[in-house]
Amino acid sequence: MSVTSPDVDPAYRQAQNPKKGLLHVEGLHKTFLIGGGPAWRKRDELYAVNGVSFDIERGQTFGLVGESGCGKSTVARCVMRLVEPTSGRIIFDGTDLLELDARALRRMRRRMQMVFQDTSGSLDSRMSVRSILEEPLIIHGIGNQAERRERVDEMLRVVGLRSEIASRKPHELSGGQRQRIGVARALNPGPEFVVLDEPVSALDVSVQAQILNLLRDLQERLNLTYLFIVHDLTVAQSFCDRIAVLYLGQIMEVADRSTLFQEPQHPYTVSLLSAVPVPGRHRRTRARIVLRGEVSPLGGGAARGCPFQPRCPVGRGRKVCVDENPPLEQRQSRHLVACHFPGELSASGGTTS
Repeated sequence: MSVTSPDVDPAYRQAQNPKKGLLHVEGLHKTFLIGGGPAWRKRDELYAVNGVSFDIERGQTFGLVGESGCGKSTVARCVMRLVEPTSGRIIFDGTDLLELDARALRRMRRRMQMVFQDTSGSLDSRMSVRSILEEPLIIHGIGNQAERRERVDEMLRVVGLRSEIASRKPHELSGGQRQRIGVARALNPGPEFVVLDEPVSALDVSVQAQILNLLRDLQERLNLTYLFIVHDLTVAQSFCDRIAVLYLGQIMEVADRSTLFQEPQHPYTVSLLSAVPVPGRHRRTRARIVLRGEVSPLGGGAARGCPFQPRCPVGRGRKVCVDENPPLEQRQSRHLVACHFPGELSASGGTTS
């Protein structure tokens, strides 16, 4: 498979730490053709992912946040090669995943697994829990029948479920139990990198906390690295070490958790944080920033200017924002922002006390 990679800003590469890196994504693009009709009719292009670059260090939880439809799950599926990227590079522990054939990719997937958001769709309703958990072991040739049975029972204990549950079907389980089965299935082959695609968004708040605590405990015990897809900024703040903010398939800002929430620089990040409720009787209040208008990703890859400009309180009508798409550049130590006027919204009263 031949995939080209666009140039990436040198400041981005300088801000990374390749010695600790497990996953390196560079210039990732994914374009879908939509609509039908005759072959001669030109079809619209949907730019789901448009030049995304990031690095994940070993043992780290890297979060991707943004509105629904911004391309978070598409990035995750491209990383796992469940969806083939249009262009870019995905380097996992020194190996270019886009150069692997089907057999080599299957071997690599012992080290890379995914937990899906929709357990009703990702767990086969015709299979028992035991069969679901044994399937990845059979595919990867791990153990004999007795060893696989023992491993399934052990994995159920690891995720906090009784071994008797192994005979049940997914529809007989609660949402939290199904998500634990999804986690157990992903961990059964013994991966070191796990993609978590909105693993708690469909669960009650109390169950969310249980699953997040389980994932954190497993990360520490098994030395796992996570790519965490999430739209809830409160969850991202409590669970992620480093966070990237995605908008219409492009990364707007990347920073460590504390930096992003205390010193947001991109107007889109500031607007997202303004919508997060702050608990406490004498809580600090934020000036709510309401974004108006919307931009379609159709044809966005060829469009000039910043993709956020039509909705931006800072850049709307500014010529440089209309004409030039700002690169993802380092503004502070490992704090990257794609904005011509970073920090201006915060400085002008984006938040108040």
